Amino acid sequence: MTKPSMKVGEISKPRFEFRAFGQNFDIPAKYMARLSVPIPEKVWERTSEEIYILSKTNDINNTKIRDGKMDIKTFVQTVDDLEQWNPLMKGEFPIAKQVLENDVFPAFQVALPTLTKDTYTLEEFLAMIDANKDLQGVKVYKQRFGYMVNNTLCEVGNVLINGAKVVTINSESTELDDIKKTIADCKLEGVENINYLQAIKRVIGWINKPLAN
Repeated sequence: MTKPSMKVGEISKPRFEFRAFGQNFDIPAKYMARLSVPIPEKVWERTSEEIYILSKTNDINNTKIRDGKMDIKTFVQTVDDLEQWNPLMKGEFPIAKQVLENDVFPAFQVALPTLTKDTYTLEEFLAMIDANKDLQGVKVYKQRFGYMVNNTLCEVGNVLINGAKVVTINSESTELDDIKKTIADCKLEGVENINYLQAIKRVIGWINKPLAN
C-alpha cells in the first residue's frame, strides 16, 4: 500500500517528531539542505514571535501564543524514542472565561485563578500567568528554514529563548521509518530528541540538563 505523501503546511494525522536543540548543527543542516526535494517558496524561510507558557507541574501539554492565538498540543505517546503530539485546543484573544476554566488552566495542571470577567485579553491572561509561581511565559523568536527529506517535514531554526540563542533541527512525519532514515542520512544518530517544552525548561533553569551541544 502506498504511504501518504506529506505536504508542507497541511494538517495531517498526528505526526511523530524528532527534534534536537544545541549551539551548532552545521553538518546535519548541510545534509538536510542537500537531500531536500524542492518545497514551496513560502516555507523556505519563516519568522515568528511566540510566547510559550511553561508549567512546573506539566510536561504533556505544549501551550504557545502566536499572533494573538493560543495553540495547545498534547503528548500522545513515544514510539522508538520519537514523540507523537496531537492538537488539544485552539483559541484566540479575547478568550472566554469558560475556555480558561475548562481547557487552558486544566492543561497547565495548576489551580484555577479567580475569574470574574466573561472574557480576558492577552495582557490580562499573561498577568495571571505572571502571578502564578508555577507558571512562566517565555518569549521565543524563531527563524525557520524548511526542507523535505525522505517525505518528512524538516527544518533548521535559529531560536531566541528569552534572548538566549539556540539552534534546532527536526524531522516529522506520520511514518516512523521515514524519520529514522532522515536521522541517519542527516548524521543525527545519537543526538538527544527533546521537544520545545523540555528545551525551554533547560534554558530557563527549570531542568538541570544541558542541550545537545
